[in-house]
Amino acid sequence: MVMTTPASTPPRWSAPEGVWTEPDLHLFPQDGHRYEIVDGCLHVTPPPPESHEAVVRAVVTTLRAAAPPGWWVCDRLGIAINQGTSGESNLVPDVAVLRPRSSGAVWSDPADVALVVEVETPATRRYDRTLKPALYAEAGIHAFWRIEAGRATPLLRTFVLSGSRYRPGHSVEGAEPVKLDAPYPMRIAPAAWL
Repeated sequence: MVMTTPASTPPRWSAPEGVWTEPDLHLFPQDGHRYEIVDGCLHVTPPPPESHEAVVRAVVTTLRAAAPPGWWVCDRLGIAINQGTSGESNLVPDVAVLRPRSSGAVWSDPADVALVVEVETPATRRYDRTLKPALYAEAGIHAFWRIEAGRATPLLRTFVLSGSRYRPGHSVEGAEPVKLDAPYPMRIAPAAWL
């Protein structure tokens, strides 16, 4: 990928020869867009609204408060998924929980990831409901959470890996805490995320 900058025009990016790879992602500006690779193809989502960012921060706080020693809770940590002949995928979930003794690499290995969380926006709804969960499941990530807009509070839907797919777990909404076991035992009340 090459950036060209004539004197009076904004930067323009050109695609690489062949598939997109992880090093190509480092050339993009830190402009709030999310740049990811799926099977060697670039996928870009627009900057999320502040309401999305507030929920991400609240989820990180909740998960960190419940985390046993040695576990890591990170927002926007990249996960490198090598899919062999179909190309590589580099995904950036809203939140990831890493197991103790993780590698600490810039792009995490799926084996180190115990949970990924996606907070839906209108621009990411299909991506967060279909493509990303399928890729996370194929990579063997044990648990997936999707947070949607609920009636009055965020709605948390949990999923646990069963074979090569996620099976639905809990649907949690409101102020009444619900006990969850994955990635580690905790009590969750999505109303606290507002």
